[in-house]
Amino acid sequence: MPSFDITSEVDQPALRNSIDVANSKIAGRHDFKGTSANVELNEKLLTLYGDSDFQLDQMKAILLPEMTKKKVDVRCLDYGDVQKVSGNKVKQEVKVRVGVEQDLAKKIVKLLKDSKLKVQAAIQGDAVRVSGAKRDVLQDAIALVKKEIVDFPLQFGNFRE
Repeated sequence: MPSFDITSEVDQPALRNSIDVANSKIAGRHDFKGTSANVELNEKLLTLYGDSDFQLDQMKAILLPEMTKKKVDVRCLDYGDVQKVSGNKVKQEVKVRVGVEQDLAKKIVKLLKDSKLKVQAAIQGDAVRVSGAKRDVLQDAIALVKKEIVDFPLQFGNFRE
């Protein structure tokens, strides 16, 4: 029975590279000279440090295009609140979402069940396994999920006959 997995992965080397390039651009800009502006990556958490909210916005304007150039989907970012740090400095934590979260997985399973396609969907950890009798039905399922879920980056892989 043919099947495939719906997952959500982020290319970690590309993410690290885009952060390094953004940090070097920030260091080279005159409006950031003498400030504490930088971006740090710890596992699945980006932390933006700056002197003001405006500076954080400017840093995002540098970082997001770099991530896009390196083929890192920016829809995987979940922005936290801007927090005040010592004095007048601010920071913002940005979570990098990896894996299909439980709520989204349930939504995908429900979507496929309600579509009347002859496929079975099962949640397996942070992925959704979809299996069906024919390859054409699976391709229809992929098209349906791509059309309906547009606010989260999904990959369709591990296709098995």
